[in-house]
Amino acid sequence: MNAIDEATLHDAAAPRLRWWRELVYVLAFYGVYSWIRNQFGSSGSFSASNASARRNAEWIIEVEKAMGLFFEEALQKLFEGWGWFYWFWNVFYGSLHFIVTAAVMVYLYRRFPLRYQCYRTVLAFTTGLALIGFATFPLMPPRLLAAGGEYGADLTQYEFVDTLVVHGGLWSFDSGTMESISNQWAAMPSLHIGWAVWCALALVPVLRNRWGRVAIIVYPILTLFGVVVTANHYWIDGIGGLIVLSVGMWGARRALAWFDRRTGRTDAGRGAAVGSTA
Repeated sequence: MNAIDEATLHDAAAPRLRWWRELVYVLAFYGVYSWIRNQFGSSGSFSASNASARRNAEWIIEVEKAMGLFFEEALQKLFEGWGWFYWFWNVFYGSLHFIVTAAVMVYLYRRFPLRYQCYRTVLAFTTGLALIGFATFPLMPPRLLAAGGEYGADLTQYEFVDTLVVHGGLWSFDSGTMESISNQWAAMPSLHIGWAVWCALALVPVLRNRWGRVAIIVYPILTLFGVVVTANHYWIDGIGGLIVLSVGMWGARRALAWFDRRTGRTDAGRGAAVGSTA
């Protein structure tokens, strides 16, 4: 996995950033990303068919079975009846994806502005690249395989449970109006995993607190458990998340290097910083 070269970042002059401008960039990018994402899959102008999303799901399951690693259903059953347990993981799934990522961005912005610029660019590339997967490979998540309705497969051979419907959480993005306008089949790649690993790569080299470093290293592992046990993803979706993150690192390095050459910036070395092995 690519990372940022810490010596280069500390030696470089810190860029002058404006928080309000960065906030506008982030919100505008995420707004455009969300709009494009929701044009494909289960809703929007370029909606896929229920049959194609179901076929892709069954293909993923067959791949996992061929590897001897189709365990998602068994993992869910292991905690059957633990309502409080699933409520917690529903909240984890629906909240920390945004909260932790935003907190990492704010921390980097305040303490390591050049590192922030590099990793903000990496996150943008990674998130944008995920749209390719959502558009070309609509994938019905496990929670919808046994469900009926417009977005489910109603496959009785599977016993996956939509834990958010059964056990609840703080809020739901999969009900009412939100369900009809959001892409229910945007499962491959898993940006929950891509963003979680991004958080770890961004923070581990600069955190001085031992327990803080342990927590951010464990965070992607907990995220993988959360997305699988709530039946929002197959574990292999996480591999897709790592792939788009890796390509995002590669793309960010070249984009930053190109921009620095074009603008004559010789102090930052941002392009060279992205991509060194950590």
